[in-house]
Amino acid sequence: MFASPPRKNISAVQGFTLAELLISLAILGVIATFTIPKILTTQQNNAYNSSAKEVAGMLTGAYQQAFNTGLIDGSSNSSTLSPHFNYSSIDTSTTIDDVKWNGSLTCSGGSPCYKLHNGGILMGRAGFVGTTTTDAMIFVFDPDGRYGGSTLGPSKSVQFFLFYNGRISTQGKYQTTGSLRSTIGVWAAGAGFWALDPDWLSW
Repeated sequence: MFASPPRKNISAVQGFTLAELLISLAILGVIATFTIPKILTTQQNNAYNSSAKEVAGMLTGAYQQAFNTGLIDGSSNSSTLSPHFNYSSIDTSTTIDDVKWNGSLTCSGGSPCYKLHNGGILMGRAGFVGTTTTDAMIFVFDPDGRYGGSTLGPSKSVQFFLFYNGRISTQGKYQTTGSLRSTIGVWAAGAGFWALDPDWLSW
């Protein structure tokens, strides 16, 4: 005869109690509360940043095409470049974010906006007033295409300066290398002159 195998003592099998499971879930919930918003913010910032770089490339490309066809002079503005923009429609009524520390801007016939395929809105804010290398067209790009209701919200716009020599810079970046007040005097009294780049921008 064969001996029967010993029976396991079911009561000796280790497991998690309900209290231990609840404590573990509570800990995971606390961790998720702090990490998930940061992950979502990082993803959003990366998307905004990619869109801004795409717009910068579009602006410089449009400028080069207009320059090559002899359309650039001391009074050129956004309408000079717009035939070379990649946009879905022209907007003359939407309210978008202004630059950091400022409120909002409203698209109009005098300051037309271009709805881009990436979901953002580009506004032509000022054109050339001369032909010096420090003269610039000024554009505002709102990455989510709407006003967030705040002067310091996460979706504030970035302001681009497209210089007469074809160079492009953001307002905050240019302010670290030169004085806009002395080189672009026509814009010196404008709203948001000393505003910084938005927090999401990594140039």
